[in-house]
Amino acid sequence: MEDRERLIQLKESSGMNWKEFAEYFEIPYRTMQDWEHGKRTMPHYLLRLMEYKMRMERLAKS
Repeated sequence: MEDRERLIQLKESSGMNWKEFAEYFEIPYRTMQDWEHGKRTMPHYLLRLMEYKMRMERLAKS
């Protein structure tokens, strides 16, 4: 699975909309949109950190 798909899954598991998700991680909403639509590639390490943060804060509903 590519990072873009993992990002979408992570967002969906959080129960947040894209705006809330972007604010939670303090990442510009437009950047999140670009990652979601494949216009830009997000750094792989950032996705891993986002997954870790959500897992540690128990926001991701596995």
